[in-house]
Amino acid sequence: MQHGDKERAPGDPGLTELGRHQAQVTARWLQGMGLNEVHSSPLRRAQETAEAIARAAGLIVKVDSRLRERMNWDATQTFETFLAEWDRSTKDRDFVPGTGESSRSAGERLRVFLAAHSGGSGRIAAVAHGGVTTDLLRTLLGDAGLPPRLLGEGVPSCAVTTFDDLHVVTVASTEHLT
Repeated sequence: MQHGDKERAPGDPGLTELGRHQAQVTARWLQGMGLNEVHSSPLRRAQETAEAIARAAGLIVKVDSRLRERMNWDATQTFETFLAEWDRSTKDRDFVPGTGESSRSAGERLRVFLAAHSGGSGRIAAVAHGGVTTDLLRTLLGDAGLPPRLLGEGVPSCAVTTFDDLHVVTVASTEHLT
């Protein structure tokens, strides 16, 4: 799933008040689903979201770098430059930006994570980021298989994408937040 709404700051921002609320609502929604594990990207916003879910499920968070975003603005470049590289790497999946990795590489990295947890881990929650989630979906479904809004608008905060092994079941659902 996507982390909750984040602070608008460079580096490793945490969740906003809205993001913490979204994480709590998502945690309550997941509470009765029999989660066996909760995994998180090493970035703070994802870990804060995962902590809420893990607390509700009585589990601990397992941090896994395969869940990290493909690019993260750290203010070593202007925000405009970051956005231009993000846009280019979205359009050209093989472009490697100066501060990250290619969309294709990120999608494969997340696919490997899912493959490692398919079939035997039971139900898991994995808190990641919108860009890498979209990269994974592009890897599994191709661009034609994506909802059109995903490439333009991104994955909404705390949206849940579900898989049965490597088969996509739902994409970026926010129904649990309403």
